Amino acid sequence: MTTVLFIKANDRPSEQAVSVRMYETFLQAYKEKNPNDAIVELDLFRMDLPYHGNAALSAAYKLGEGYELTIEERAWIDRIKRHQAQFIEADKIVIAFPLWNMTVPAPLITYVSYLTEAGVTFSFTEHGPVGLIGDKKAALLNARGGDYSGGTAAASEMCLIFMKNTLAFWGIAEPLTVVIEGHQQYRDRSATIIETGLAETARLAAAF
Repeated sequence: MTTVLFIKANDRPSEQAVSVRMYETFLQAYKEKNPNDAIVELDLFRMDLPYHGNAALSAAYKLGEGYELTIEERAWIDRIKRHQAQFIEADKIVIAFPLWNMTVPAPLITYVSYLTEAGVTFSFTEHGPVGLIGDKKAALLNARGGDYSGGTAAASEMCLIFMKNTLAFWGIAEPLTVVIEGHQQYRDRSATIIETGLAETARLAAAF
């Protein structure tokens, strides 16, 4: 049985959030086409995702060196390993996220930090880092109210670029992508932009 991990990184209601509508559209279309697949949904804003900082790094260092862990450090290791295992065990990954303040929402950055670990999603070699999970199929669903496809705005977009670079670092070089953009910038055709993008989202889901 194929397992698909659906990751949502937006806590706004769907009527106010295009990336949430993309998530819901993709999920519904995929289920209709693949009724026997196992679907796992992960709402990052509802998860226990403390910032990945000194506590997590110290726990990982002590574990690697064979030192005894404190209760807090063991909790950190268990939390991170749980998320890593869930991600790695999935055959397909779908991530829906908006562009907020030029980048992805904070919980998605934290979640990615949990997953990015040498020996888990990548390894160091004499030729540089190499991704370890390139066998996965991935889809990125991104919404951004402005138009970041060209001109000076393109250089400031650190949202979809961040996610593509992260997946590539892990070995997933060519994720399928749908972007809905400009629906706030081009108010006169906002509805058409969104409807066209959601139709494309549904088509991608049916073929995913």
